[in-house]
Amino acid sequence: MGWTLDQKLRDRVATIVVVGLGYVGLPLAVELGRAGYRVRGLEVDGGRVASVNAARSYIDDVADQDLADLVGRGLLTATDDAVTVADADAVLICVPTPLTRSKQPDLSFITTAVGQIVPHLHAEHLIILESTTYPGTTTEVVRPILERSGLVAGEDFYLAFSPERLDPGNRQRAIHTVPKIVGGLTRRCGELACLLYGAVTGRVVSVSSPTVAEMVKVYENVFRNVNIALVNELTLLCERMGLDVWEIIDAAATKPYGFMPFYPGPGVGGHCIPVDPYYLAAKAREYDFHVRFIELAAAVNDNMPYYVVARAMTALEARGRTLSGARTLVLGLAYKKDISDARESPSLKIMELLEKRGAEVMYHDPNVPQITLVNPGGTLTSTPLTEEMLSSIDCVIIATDHSAVDYARVVARAPLVLDTRNVLRGYTSPHVVRL
Repeated sequence: MGWTLDQKLRDRVATIVVVGLGYVGLPLAVELGRAGYRVRGLEVDGGRVASVNAARSYIDDVADQDLADLVGRGLLTATDDAVTVADADAVLICVPTPLTRSKQPDLSFITTAVGQIVPHLHAEHLIILESTTYPGTTTEVVRPILERSGLVAGEDFYLAFSPERLDPGNRQRAIHTVPKIVGGLTRRCGELACLLYGAVTGRVVSVSSPTVAEMVKVYENVFRNVNIALVNELTLLCERMGLDVWEIIDAAATKPYGFMPFYPGPGVGGHCIPVDPYYLAAKAREYDFHVRFIELAAAVNDNMPYYVVARAMTALEARGRTLSGARTLVLGLAYKKDISDARESPSLKIMELLEKRGAEVMYHDPNVPQITLVNPGGTLTSTPLTEEMLSSIDCVIIATDHSAVDYARVVARAPLVLDTRNVLRGYTSPHVVRL
């Protein structure tokens, strides 16, 4: 008599395929391998496949040694051949869910990944979607594609949604420390998914359906987007009133209940926070419902790069310069401090806007040595932060507050510094302008 799927998952002898070895998939594959499962990564990027198999990490939160240990023990391999799904017990889908240029959900990565699975789907397969998406994707998009195989979800194979909850660059919030949300298509689907995730995290929270789990994830990110928008709008008001918004936030944060501090900045970045409001808004319209409050918050945050560029223009004009022709340095390209992830970073929009207004644009980021831009097109390389370069710049915009940067040297050499992250708190120099 063969092993049941329950036994394989419980005894950690199951084979798991992780589809997509990016910022979500690779850390998850590592945690599953550490738990004892045999993990195969399915990735379309040949460079990533080669890197994993050679134990070379391209993700900040995964060390080379993490890969070397698992690859050496045969617990982690990578391939671009979807046939690897055929003899797997569980398949976890961790592919991107971006927006189109018109800010509509783009599920093409999900539909392509699920389509790859269909020819190799078999009875007792456990399929779990982890990609952040709008409520209903698992049941309305993923399920019908999988059932083209002739197998029925919840009867012949098992289907669930479990959203990733990664906080890139924060090792205190690794996968094994954060509770995992699981929503199964049926009770049995949920039980099997909980068995799997129970091996890699201390707490698994089961909800009633994949759609509930999808809404949980979107709500978490919309919550942050709305509160960031609130403080960004307060920042605009405080500037007009001549008040220091940072002082106000710090004072309010002394209240031990009913308040959670959020901080202003040049916009929001990363894969989830700037994207999820638009995913939810698109889904809501199917129900003839408009999430006006959520859409307004997204618009406030989307406008912050425009505000930053306007502040730079005003500060330059006060010094007898124009933005057109000015040498500008965007200091920090990653969307938050001390990571190399520039996805949806507001710095990219700031650079685009500066260039459109005729400025000469450069950037420096110790963690992002090179970036390929869409608008404007081309590849840029991080400019060394030398004293000569700083002295020749007309304006430095601190967009990301990386710890490795010597800000005292920046202030000492640059003729104008616009600080959007409050990293220069305490500086009273007239050439330092804070958000």
